[in-house]
Amino acid sequence: MGGLRTFGAAAGFAALLSGLVAPSAYALSDAQVEAVRAAAAREQPKVVAWRRDIHQHPELANSEVRTAKLVADHLKKLGLEVRTGVAGTGVVGVLRGGKPGGVVALRADMDALPVLEATGLPFASRATGTFNGATVPVAHACGHDGHVAMLMGAAEVLAGMKADIPGTIVFIFQPAEEGPPAGQRGGAQVMVEQGALANPAPTAIFGIHSLKQPANTLWYRPGPLMAAADQIHIKLKGKQTHGAWPWQGIDIVGVGSQIVTALHAVASRQMDVRIPLVLTIATFNAGVRYNIIPEEASLTGTLRTFDAAQRADVKARIVKTAKDIADAWGATADVSFVESGPVTRNDPALADEILPDLRLAAGSSDMVDNAILPTTVSEDFSYYQQQIPGVFVFLGVTPPGVSQADAPPNHSPMFDTYEPAMEVGVRTHVMLALGYLERHRG
Repeated sequence: MGGLRTFGAAAGFAALLSGLVAPSAYALSDAQVEAVRAAAAREQPKVVAWRRDIHQHPELANSEVRTAKLVADHLKKLGLEVRTGVAGTGVVGVLRGGKPGGVVALRADMDALPVLEATGLPFASRATGTFNGATVPVAHACGHDGHVAMLMGAAEVLAGMKADIPGTIVFIFQPAEEGPPAGQRGGAQVMVEQGALANPAPTAIFGIHSLKQPANTLWYRPGPLMAAADQIHIKLKGKQTHGAWPWQGIDIVGVGSQIVTALHAVASRQMDVRIPLVLTIATFNAGVRYNIIPEEASLTGTLRTFDAAQRADVKARIVKTAKDIADAWGATADVSFVESGPVTRNDPALADEILPDLRLAAGSSDMVDNAILPTTVSEDFSYYQQQIPGVFVFLGVTPPGVSQADAPPNHSPMFDTYEPAMEVGVRTHVMLALGYLERHRG
């Protein structure tokens, strides 16, 4: 990537479009672009304050009560129509512009992770919560604190432009993107079921996620961006015995070990490696004492795929492999899957359409990459994309001077957000919404 070029009003707007996109592809005036940039700059101190407050008070999936109240109170003060309790703790705000037009949605996720923060920030989390029955530390180790703050900031910027907005903007603040606790439902799928995309019904949706890329840069691609995800659960049952007499029982640890090895071979030797696939067994729980071979063991893992047929095929192979190995030992295997989300697939036409919006938001064409490779992480934003065209964009939040190799990744206890980048995030939300409504006046 090249260096950042700063663009002002008319001259900058013309320079940005020159040789990059046809002028007709972008609908905002130079004055509107400059107004967005100025408003986002004024809003930045509030966005930082919100982010730090949310960061210091993180809440796990389906427990985002404090965060939801902060959001709802803010949207109500702006004069938006506000619905709370959607999918449990979700908040939906509706801003109806002063001119007739279409409907577009912007989304942010609110939940934190069961992670012990190690950033040393003065506003670092010391919170705990309950996760699957256990008390755990809680931290915003994936940037959702910044996501909420940026969309709150965008809502304030857009509310200030209400009279000139040709249409309606729906703000979706979603719980449980990281997945609900065991035995519960939540997240985008339930938001959709409970009407987040209805009354009014958007015809497009956009989302932003922080990532360990250079600060202030925007990254995305048309088509598949993030993988479909399935949780893998394997329960094994053998026969308990003394560790000194393994032949008098059924060694369920040995069974599980063979299954783990065989499943790695399923991914690398039985599937077409030209189509991206990740199959990981991440937990193996069995036994309580060094000299007792236990009766039961449990394995869990994750499957990441980009192709529906491949996804069905590999799941069938996981079941067959585990059951066949267990049967050969005289043990039993019960295999189940929990879907965490389908492929996050950016609508190709919409992804092309918004490129000038993103370049204006970032300040330079050099700061936007619209041809990144797919990544095997997952996002339940995909459930919205199953209903309406949508585009998901990554925002770089690694501080200047920090190499990508040294930057802590998402879900790390050291993950942090470079706060100046959030101003680009606010501009991106606003430019995406306004640009879409201007181009789709009907």
